[in-house]
Amino acid sequence: MYRLKALTTVSCLALLGAIMTPSACADAWDKKTVMTFSGPVEIPGVHLTGWGVLPAGTYVFKIVDSQSDRHIVQIFSKDELTIYATILAIPNYRLKATDKTVVTFRERPAGQPEALRAWFYPGRNWGEEFVYPKAKAIVLAKAANAPVLFTPAELPVEVAEPAKLAEAPLVVELKRAPVMAIQPTGEEVQLAQVVTPPPPTETLVASAQAPASAASAPALPKTASELPLSVLLGMVALGAAVAARAAAKRLQ
Repeated sequence: MYRLKALTTVSCLALLGAIMTPSACADAWDKKTVMTFSGPVEIPGVHLTGWGVLPAGTYVFKIVDSQSDRHIVQIFSKDELTIYATILAIPNYRLKATDKTVVTFRERPAGQPEALRAWFYPGRNWGEEFVYPKAKAIVLAKAANAPVLFTPAELPVEVAEPAKLAEAPLVVELKRAPVMAIQPTGEEVQLAQVVTPPPPTETLVASAQAPASAASAPALPKTASELPLSVLLGMVALGAAVAARAAAKRLQ
């Protein structure tokens, strides 16, 4: 009897756990990262008036909105009460992922603040390379002797009030803005010549599912409510435990 009661309790807990456990895909969806800069850092627009250069200090980076070929990144104060900038970024590739946050900068002449180039989230090969206004991109490309991403769209560089929602007009404009690259020579080139895009999501999904289809495993029938398998198993175990307990009582 004790074993039957224990089995019933475990089955109930398993069922509740399967229903109440949050989804594992909450993998820092906004990539919130706290960064501390030891010196001043120049950032692209669109930023608050007078905040084109961040003083040394601690800031919070978050992704506001994602699409297949671009991200919108916001830079907050340490307490996250002030949004200093809303910046367009394009996913770009690095050879080796690390377990720590990596931030890269553009080379600048002595005495000038470093210019923010890219931000890589821990464990990811794909980072956010920031897009500058064209005039600033030309200057940075010549100083660093490397291509710099820019947008030819006429977007504001500074704003009095930050965009707080993904549906804000400024964020919508950033999503639609064309992006190109400027070479140190001043030549404008297409994005594909300087940026390695991430693989299509469909390709990744197909690759992940390939072993299962190759094994020709029998497919489990779908339920009308599309319950997770763990929930169904928990319900079956609970039913079996209750039936066993009832049978034991009849035998007494």
